[in-house]
Amino acid sequence: MLRKSHHRISGIVLVAATIFPMARVSAQAATLQDQLVAQYKLVKIGSDTGGYSVVEEGTVLAIQKGGILAVPYSDSSDFKSKYQDGAIKSPGGLAVVGRKSIMGRFGKEQTTHLFAKGDKVYPTKFDVNVSKDSVTMGIVACDTCNKTDPPTYNKAEVVFEFPKGSLASATADSVQKIIAQVFTVSKDDSKDEKGDKKGDDKGGQQQAAGQDQGQQQGAQDQGQQQADQPAAEPVSIEKGMSVDDVEAAMGKPDKKVTLGTKQIYYYKDMKVIFLNGKVSDVQ
Repeated sequence: MLRKSHHRISGIVLVAATIFPMARVSAQAATLQDQLVAQYKLVKIGSDTGGYSVVEEGTVLAIQKGGILAVPYSDSSDFKSKYQDGAIKSPGGLAVVGRKSIMGRFGKEQTTHLFAKGDKVYPTKFDVNVSKDSVTMGIVACDTCNKTDPPTYNKAEVVFEFPKGSLASATADSVQKIIAQVFTVSKDDSKDEKGDKKGDDKGGQQQAAGQDQGQQQGAQDQGQQQADQPAAEPVSIEKGMSVDDVEAAMGKPDKKVTLGTKQIYYYKDMKVIFLNGKVSDVQ
């Protein structure tokens, strides 16, 4: 009887010794992950018939270490770059070539991109794995910051590898210092430009207020002369027209989206869809 009790107690102690460290590891991972998300606002990406778009902006980060391998946002490839000992290590060439071969069998093309130092990105996720001493960070290109048109929404994942056993006791500040070696918080250049433009507009309005009334009258007369001119013929867009034909008739679009062989031109009151460089539909 005593022997059975001894075995039962030993079993309980063994289970407790296994569960409690796992609980501590899980709690540490959750704490670090929550603190990182609080420090870096994650971007929200949405999609519709026109493609992907930024629904809610996140923290804009500037890349400090180039060579991070990225793929289009819709690509399911599991390419991860690693950061260890102060260097970025992208996936090996064989992995990329193998993925291209697989995609080719389904008639698809594998597209990759290397982020360079200075490129701006948004964070998309954080995954803390204490047992593997790693923090995986997802990113997506901030195309408006990089002045990329049409937008690419290239995405990537970077795995930050820490010395064995160190992440279990690491603080959020110490993890952020490592992340800052690759990504630093940056002001969105496009936002700065908007601020500058507002300042210029304000100055322009003040200058316009002091202009001579005779100049204003001259502008009104010129506008009246233009109004008296006969209306121009309506623009006609037909199926089969080329991209150049449409731009010659409509001008440059407000926005362009490229999805493989499909292109979408957005104008003020219409959407022109090209397939293989020819108009296939107008909405």
